Order: sequence, then structure tokens, then C-alpha cells
Amino acid sequence: MKLKLKRPLAFFDIEATGINIGVDRIVELSVIKLHPDGSEEVKTWRVNPEMPIPIESSLIHGIYDEDIKNEATFKEIAPLVAAFLDNSDLAGFNSNKFDIPMLMEEFLRVGVLFDLDNRHFVDVQNIFHQMEQRTLKAAYQFYCQKDIVNAHSAEADTRATMEVLLAQIERYENQEWEDKKGNRIIPVVDHVEGLHKFTNLNRPVDFAGRMAYNENGEEVFNFGKHKGKRVEDVFGIEPSYYSWMMNGDFPLYTKRKLEEIYKRWNDKRQADRQQKATQPKPVVESTEVPKTVTPNIQKELFKKPEPQKPYNKPYDNKPFKKKEEPAKPVDEDMLKLLADKFKKGL
Repeated sequence: MKLKLKRPLAFFDIEATGINIGVDRIVELSVIKLHPDGSEEVKTWRVNPEMPIPIESSLIHGIYDEDIKNEATFKEIAPLVAAFLDNSDLAGFNSNKFDIPMLMEEFLRVGVLFDLDNRHFVDVQNIFHQMEQRTLKAAYQFYCQKDIVNAHSAEADTRATMEVLLAQIERYENQEWEDKKGNRIIPVVDHVEGLHKFTNLNRPVDFAGRMAYNENGEEVFNFGKHKGKRVEDVFGIEPSYYSWMMNGDFPLYTKRKLEEIYKRWNDKRQADRQQKATQPKPVVESTEVPKTVTPNIQKELFKKPEPQKPYNKPYDNKPFKKKEEPAKPVDEDMLKLLADKFKKGL
């Protein structure tokens, strides 16, 4: 079974100052572009990273500061790299987690447009790890019965990766594989679309793995306190999480994808608010049956109130009258009192 291509498949490998995608820089980039007719194009660039190369990294890939001090910067070669990779799918060894995000970080940093949409990504390491669980050196020995000459040079690793994929396609032709749900499929096929699907089982949104697609095709966070939650739901319950990530030490491509999701969520929210604002408020009609107003009730409702009588205090302010008693008969004592009274007046 041979690999069938509809467009070029670019195998590439990056050597860098380190493995921190947001901080480190490319020092060497090699690409082998395999065309549908079987022909190849090879490009290798040494790059001045504009920062010191840690000795730990130099001991691995063999590139030291003096080796690249006179080389072009990535900003200078970025248009050439983008043009060479144009209209190509991408393949590499551990490329989904390192090489592609590192390359995108460099493109974004220097402002050169390189669109990943509508491309396929084949990570040869994922096929290898999921089928055999080994390393590139072991994979090359296992599939090709060869040892990598000049291992950890970009071009040697890139060629080994390409040869391993071609050997994998031959080896696993019509071989079944069982996924975590017990479904059995034939994953290693002779076309890039199928290889893309098999080597992207975790369905990353941003390659760095901070976000992934769930079974419904929705973006969810893949780390931290909101792991497993829909990204849009987190924007709703904790809007500051977006600002925290955009200002944090995350890869530029991660921030770019996060910004796309936020813009989509915010546009939808604004549209919902505008729709609610323009909708007329519903008129709530009473369900009570109106009662008939009889003439007697109308008379009682519209009759004038009678004048109120003044409040009368006790005895109504009238002069107090003593109770009349019957007259007593005139006796001698009364006559004597009268006589004494008249005498004094004289």
C-alpha cells in the first residue's frame, strides 16, 4: 500500500533553543516536500534565534551560538518558508505538540500570515506510539531496519520520519486497531485525510493542548480548574478567565484561537441582547371574567355622600340646670332669718 496524495505533504522538523513554545526560538528548520507524483523538494534553513542557545540544547542537536551568529533571522526567512509550505499538508514526528505550534508561534511573532485552516496534520509519532509505543530512533530501526545517521540534525530526523511513515503504511495495511470505546477500525490508510484523523484523536484546538474539541465538536478547556468545561460557558461564568489567559504566558497561537472563540461568543451575546431589546413586551391579558354592574350597584357607586353631623360633646355646651326640688313651707325660723336680714340692711 503506497501513500496517495492529492496535494504535497511537507515533512518537517525543528531544532530550537528549548522546548518552551512561548519563549524559545527556532535554530534550524528542514522540510522535505513530497509531491503526489513521488518527487521531492528539500529545504533546510539555519536560523539566528536572536538569543543564546542553552548548552543543554546544543548538546542534543549540535548547534551552537557560533554556528548561527551570521545566519538570517526567522523574520527574514519567514516569507520563504510560508511560500514553500503553501498548499501543503504538514507531517512530522511529535509535530502536533511541538513543531507545528513552534512554527506558528514564530510566524505570529513576526507578523507573517500562515493559515492552518483546511490543512491536514499527520503526526508520525502518534501512529507509532499508538501502534508500537517507541521513539523515533527505535521507530526507524523497527520499521526501516536502519540506524539514523547524524541523529538530531533536522534533515536526518526529517528524512527518517518520512521513511518511517511510508514503512508504517506498508506494515499496517488492513490491520485493525481498537479504540478506547471498543470500536475496531483500520486506521493506517494510504491517504492523508485518514492519517490526519488517526493522529489527532485528542482533537486539539490549539496544538499546545490547552483546548480540545469534545464529542459534540465544542471547544473545552483541557487544563486547570475549568478542565472539561465548554470555553463559552467559562466566559459566561468567569469573564476574567479570558483576560487572564490573554495576559498570561501562553503560546500566541493558543491566544489566537481563544480570541476567535471569545469573539464568536461575544457576537452571539450582543445579537441576543439586541433581539431582546427590539422585541415588543408581551401584553398580559387578565383571565378573570368581568362581573356585570347592576343599576343598584351603579347608584351606590355614584351617589353623593350625605353631610356628616357635627360631633356633640357631653351636654352639648348647654348651661347646667340644677334639679328642681319642691318648695318648703314658711316656718318661724325662716321668718326670724328674714327679719334679721332686713334689720342689718337698715
